[in-house]
Amino acid sequence: MTEPDHQYDAIAEAYRDSKQLSFRKYVEEYTLFEMLGDVRGAAVLDLACGEGFYTRKIRQAGAREVTGVDISAAMVELALQEERARPLGCRYVQMDAARVELSEEVDLVVAMYLLNYARTRDELLGFVRTAYRSLRPRGRFLGFNDNVGNVPRGVQDFSRYGFCKECSDAPEEGDAIVYRITNDDGTRFEFENYFLRPETYEWAFREAGFSDFRWVGPRLHPSQRNDPLWDDFMARPPLTGFSASK
Repeated sequence: MTEPDHQYDAIAEAYRDSKQLSFRKYVEEYTLFEMLGDVRGAAVLDLACGEGFYTRKIRQAGAREVTGVDISAAMVELALQEERARPLGCRYVQMDAARVELSEEVDLVVAMYLLNYARTRDELLGFVRTAYRSLRPRGRFLGFNDNVGNVPRGVQDFSRYGFCKECSDAPEEGDAIVYRITNDDGTRFEFENYFLRPETYEWAFREAGFSDFRWVGPRLHPSQRNDPLWDDFMARPPLTGFSASK
């Protein structure tokens, strides 16, 4: 398996609750939906959907159908619980994102923090190829990622936003990036991403068949742009969006 199934089984509820942190709404969600644009009528595949937070939001934005895929049984169970409690018609499947095979192509593939779990260029290529083969011609692949253009060196303190990052002082390909999250209620948990160079991402998208891969943003919600709280985050963004089309 190429996704970190066990670590998310243990932290599923805490990770779900982290979606209430302010950077999630004002940077992550805002940037994602700016990239998505009008999704009304679209068929969407949400890779590494977690507990279905964005799966539901994309469906609520008018997507015709949304399928969420995640390798963590605990995450998928949380998504199914929410679907049973407040049905939207989202479908969820427990599966490794690198092994997804759809019966019909989709208009959009979304991957929120999937690609940064690849430890090697070949694992990254596996994820990107899943997106490519799942898309119809001119379909789009987009999502969020650790910002590999802002190379993590040692500890990066973003505690005012609810997290810190830690990596070696001179990271090599495959080195772990540890995220330590503190939720608004004080709950703390951590998980690992992995560092791959920007040129490795460019290679993987090109090798998979995408011709227009680019990093996007991140962007700050207009309501927050005069708040100095965000100056540090936006000056050295730890996270970023990406986009490509088939």
